[in-house]
Amino acid sequence: MSQVDVEALLTEKAASSGEKLNWRSSIVDLLKLLDIDSSLSARKDLATELGYKGALDGSAEMNLWLHRQVMNRVAANGGKVPADLKD
Repeated sequence: MSQVDVEALLTEKAASSGEKLNWRSSIVDLLKLLDIDSSLSARKDLATELGYKGALDGSAEMNLWLHRQVMNRVAANGGKVPADLKD
């Protein structure tokens, strides 16, 4: 089974979204692009589910960690994710 080129799919989806979404660095934009609730409450829940140990305050630290974890999970499940977007 071949890997899904996540970067190409998300770039194409972002181009046709009608919004300027920086999915490569923003967890909020990434979630919006995927039609997933990007509210602080939803991000807190997701961070908890993924094992975040810091303050659940919507800080840059939490959001950057969350973005990287989402990309790691996508890669672990067969997605082809650029190396700079994952651990």
